[in-house]
Amino acid sequence: MGLFSEIFCWWGGNTWGTRLTIWRQGRLVGKDEFGNRYYEQKKGVGPLGRPRRWVTYTDFAEASKVPAGWHGWLHYTADTPPSQQNYQPRPWQRPHLMNQTGTPDAYRPPGSILGQGVRAKATGDYKPWRPEA
Repeated sequence: MGLFSEIFCWWGGNTWGTRLTIWRQGRLVGKDEFGNRYYEQKKGVGPLGRPRRWVTYTDFAEASKVPAGWHGWLHYTADTPPSQQNYQPRPWQRPHLMNQTGTPDAYRPPGSILGQGVRAKATGDYKPWRPEA
């Protein structure tokens, strides 16, 4: 299945077509701490009048794996890619995490079926609707 997935399965990484497009049209701009690679169009402009920018993921394509700095660069909010900046995060900033939904680390509020806590008892101000008899 290795060769088949290498040719056809875009969700498991780069296909041969993606690699050919990157070789012909892309210029590597940088990598993030997750191993994702960021590219910019070598010459010409895209449909927005600016060179296209794109990302190739290390394993599976999940947009929430893109850190905030690279997200801003991909969406033309920042002109300078994070790999060329000397940014030091603030002490209160936490490291980037991809979306944890569907994983064992997902947030489960107190009272959730899958959570560990217990739902607070009703306070008595709730009156359920009952049909008129």
